[in-house]
Amino acid sequence: MTTFYHFNFNVLDLDRSLAFYKEALNLTPLREKEAGDGSFKLVFLGDEGGSDFQLELTWLRDRKEPYNLGECEFHLAFRTDEYDALYEKHKAMGCVCFENPSMGIYFISDPDGYWIEIVPARS
Repeated sequence: MTTFYHFNFNVLDLDRSLAFYKEALNLTPLREKEAGDGSFKLVFLGDEGGSDFQLELTWLRDRKEPYNLGECEFHLAFRTDEYDALYEKHKAMGCVCFENPSMGIYFISDPDGYWIEIVPARS
């Protein structure tokens, strides 16, 4: 059997990204790994629902320029039973980057430009 485990985003400012994911999606660190020489740090984030899937944030000490995300044709998706409240929160944060009312979804952008889809829980 094979199951999803984690997905990686490389970030320029780890503290800024951790603060964003905490505020925007209530993701919290589950575990960390740091190189002995301080050249990189990995932080694995988990959701409040306790799913097994994790978001790995990778920070590289010597990286100074923004990552090239290409045409950003990839994204993570989160399903929420608090869609309307989360939408208002994300609007107030200024991180909503695309809305598709006909599909009933929207996207937010993190500090490094990664897109995250927000999907309402449906019965």
